[in-house]
Formats: sequence, C-alpha cells, structure tokens
Amino acid sequence: MVDPIADMLTRIRNAQAVNQKTVVIPHSKIKMALAELLSREGWLGEVEAKGKKIGKVIEIELKYEEKEPLIRNLKRISKCGCRLYLKKKEIKPIRQGYGLAVISTSQGLMTGEEARKKGLGGEIICEIY
Repeated sequence: MVDPIADMLTRIRNAQAVNQKTVVIPHSKIKMALAELLSREGWLGEVEAKGKKIGKVIEIELKYEEKEPLIRNLKRISKCGCRLYLKKKEIKPIRQGYGLAVISTSQGLMTGEEARKKGLGGEIICEIY
C-alpha cells in the first residue's frame, strides 16, 4: 500500500456506498488522528481503536441522514507524488463554509479554519463536503 490515508478515505467512501454502519481500517497514529478529527467535527460517528500490536484496527461508525451518507465527497488533495502545502493566508473555506479541509500542521492535524485562526500553514491532507 503506497498511500495509507488514501486507502482509509476509499474504505469510508466504499462503506458508505453500500450503507454499512461501520468500517474497519488498519491502525496508525495519523489515521486515528484523522478519524477523531472527523468525528469531532460531526462527519463521522464514534471512533474506537481495537486489538493490540499487529492486529490493531480502527472501527469507525458512519453517519447517515435519511439513508443518505452525510459525507457526499471525500477527496485526497496532497498525494505521495505531489505534496501540496498552503500558507496561512492561502487556506480558504471549502464550499462556502459547508465543507472541511484537513491540514497537517506543526501542532498536529486540524481543520482549515482552526489553522487559519492559529496562524498556521501546512500540508492539506483532504477535503470533505
């Protein structure tokens, strides 16, 4: 697997396409931080780490509104072959504020709005709307 974050986003998209209640992905610190951020912002339900050492996984509860997935589009922006970094002034709202940009900063993963308020730039991981 070349890009584990892209794999995580694809697993979430695929699970929502077939209306699954939960999705299980292999554990890593960055994937756990990303899942917790999306859960805190209301895009995903409960996030839980299960297992130990090698068999550790993240179980994510997916959210739906009237049988339609809450996440309409989940897009990886910065890829392994082409990293995209933004300065604090370049971070713009996604879909006039209805979407969410996830930025990897020196202080960890945060939303685009949080990064702008703290005056931080960084690598844009993904966009959600």
